[in-house]
Amino acid sequence: MKSQQKKQFIAALKSKVSTKVDVVELANQLLSGNTIALSKAITLVESNKREDSLLAAELMRIILPHSGKSKRIGISGVPGAGKSTFIEALGMSLIKSNLKVAVLAVDPSSEVGKGSILGDKTRMEQLSANANAFIRPSAASGTLGGVARKTREAIYCCEAAGYDVVLIETVGVGQSETAVNSMVDFFLLIAISGAGDELQGIKRGIMEMVHAVVINKADGENIHKAKLAKTEVKRALHFYPQFASGWSPETLVCSALENTGIGEVWTLIETYFEKFDGYIHQNRKSQAKWWLKESIEEEVIAQFYLNKAIEKELPIIEKDVVEMKLSVSEALLKLMTLNK
Repeated sequence: MKSQQKKQFIAALKSKVSTKVDVVELANQLLSGNTIALSKAITLVESNKREDSLLAAELMRIILPHSGKSKRIGISGVPGAGKSTFIEALGMSLIKSNLKVAVLAVDPSSEVGKGSILGDKTRMEQLSANANAFIRPSAASGTLGGVARKTREAIYCCEAAGYDVVLIETVGVGQSETAVNSMVDFFLLIAISGAGDELQGIKRGIMEMVHAVVINKADGENIHKAKLAKTEVKRALHFYPQFASGWSPETLVCSALENTGIGEVWTLIETYFEKFDGYIHQNRKSQAKWWLKESIEEEVIAQFYLNKAIEKELPIIEKDVVEMKLSVSEALLKLMTLNK
């Protein structure tokens, strides 16, 4: 962990976010579908105060039996792919079908960048103004793991509040996709239409985890390019291994701006849920186990850096390692001795 990341991590743990909360009352309001209570609940689970973690754990204990009924969809996309427009078009389409939609974001960006979802909320004007929609950015805490873990708990809150579909958006194409993939049922990649050029900005790891690639902006003079891009992506997907479920990734085209092809995307997603319901159920169990492991590791790291003795000696030990007065192995042994 880099020095700057370490400072951000410790600062986040010590930050003051929420005040005293009546957890039982908050849970009851949340279960009734109260959006203000939902916002408060997510603020609580995102809080980095130690005392709040106990309240958040109690909240999770109450609402967990009422969660798990939504369709969890991960959505990512290369810059300029029209991700926000797509999410709004899909969300409004689902609401017209009498479904409640929540949009969450995983944002591993720096404290300076903050991520794009805050701007996305203002751009998704129709969706954010609809009573059956809920849009919430994740707090940027300087580390991907903490943000992603809290997003997972935010999913539980949205499900307990009665949302049928939870869309988890990643801010960009990068490390965050791996975290999102570990908490969703279906992973969707929004690509730009450019006769195959869009593949250059997509990492192999992301292509290996997507259930479908949607070529957006298939409108006007761009329709032909979108179709060419679809062919290129479809050809590329054949080189990647099949999913454990047996699902083969699909490629579609749409225009979120003109609201064409959105229905086909949702039909494909529904097909996946109908065909692999049993697999999805088992996969969620594996995801929960994986997140427990991640949370344990995160907590161990947190406790390590909050240790006063380590905080005092670490700069000295780091200096000795850099100046080659101490090997990394020796430094580790010294630090672990201090960590008792």
